[in-house]
Amino acid sequence: MNIAAERIDRLHGLAREAASDRDHERAREYVRLARRVAERNRCGLPKAFRRFTCDDCDAYLLPGVNARVRTRAGGHVVVRCDCGATKRYPY
Repeated sequence: MNIAAERIDRLHGLAREAASDRDHERAREYVRLARRVAERNRCGLPKAFRRFTCDDCDAYLLPGVNARVRTRAGGHVVVRCDCGATKRYPY
């Protein structure tokens, strides 16, 4: 694991902690910083990080707090952020 991946992993943990403490602005800053690190070092973001962040407003999504999670009959999960952005992925 290289330094950038370790830093992204650490920022993911910090964003999760900040969001669970209801400090959404700080969590948003951690998400933005992690995305910037990934872009500069040309490494991808982990799947868990991509699924729990909003692409539009950079919020760290917590189901039941600032995101709605629904399963659909077509075999996919729909996650909707408070800003209105929607993500879908299969299960």
